[in-house]
Amino acid sequence: MHFAYPPRKSSHPPAYLARGQSRSLSYNQRRQLKIGAIILCSLVFFILIFSRLPANGVERIQPGTPEVVIVTLIDEENMSKDYIAKVQDNRKDYAARHGYTTFFPNISSYPSIADSPRSWSLVPALRHALTLYPQSTYFFALSPHALIMNPSINLRNHILSPKVLEKVMLKDKPVVPPDSVIRTFGNLKGDRIDLILTQDGEGLSPGSFVLKNGEWAKFFLDTWFDPLYRSYNFQKAEAHALEHIVQWHPTILTKMALIPQRLLNTYNIVIASRGGAKAVYKEGDFVVRMVGCETDAARNCEREFEDMRVVKGAQIMREGVKGG
Repeated sequence: MHFAYPPRKSSHPPAYLARGQSRSLSYNQRRQLKIGAIILCSLVFFILIFSRLPANGVERIQPGTPEVVIVTLIDEENMSKDYIAKVQDNRKDYAARHGYTTFFPNISSYPSIADSPRSWSLVPALRHALTLYPQSTYFFALSPHALIMNPSINLRNHILSPKVLEKVMLKDKPVVPPDSVIRTFGNLKGDRIDLILTQDGEGLSPGSFVLKNGEWAKFFLDTWFDPLYRSYNFQKAEAHALEHIVQWHPTILTKMALIPQRLLNTYNIVIASRGGAKAVYKEGDFVVRMVGCETDAARNCEREFEDMRVVKGAQIMREGVKGG
């Protein structure tokens, strides 16, 4: 049986069709498409990245983010439920007026510091707050044994604005009164400050202070909470540790501003060693603290807190009468 041979290809292709031309065109087209796709994907990527960032490269704050977080550490073992509720209501009422928010961690949430005084819990509580509210700008740490007396005061207008802060900063002031050789800097600008606190006659007062969010804040809290300092058994625990790191770490002192005590931290009773009558609350002041009530067996924090609530109520009534 014979099979037909397949037709032979012409050995003389048309002059207008160069050998391999169709294959060459297909390769070039695929190459151009790939390059175009890469360029397009790159453009989309960079548009998405830069659309999420403002011009200065800082992460854009989402709408509705509270500028200030009020952090008050609660001791459920030593504070009654009624006392805790009143403390929380005081902060929540103030926060609602100004668009802030509140955070009430419990001391028992930080069992890793069981060998240290309970007051040390303030530091990891603040670190916790920074984690929960990463886009908030300021964290107002306020002792549970304190009462916001003048809720009309806006923190930005009061102390946070750089221009306002520069006017009230205490410059060339001994960090630990009366005669510490380490003094606050005299040439600091308000926009460079990340830590705002007060001092009384005995030293720095961490019962009421403001910390600005950022990498420096994390460094500061980690330094303050260093196990080495907790092992020193300072007489006033975290308060004396704070004084230590401020005096021996220039990176902390250069970011700290001391302000007059009355702006952020007045007291409800006269204590000679803590400033005497000059430190006592006067009508119109922002905050009053029942300082030392938790360590003095002769005092009762809850009763003193309630006394100041009565004072505040009377002031509100007087203002209402004036306004009417």
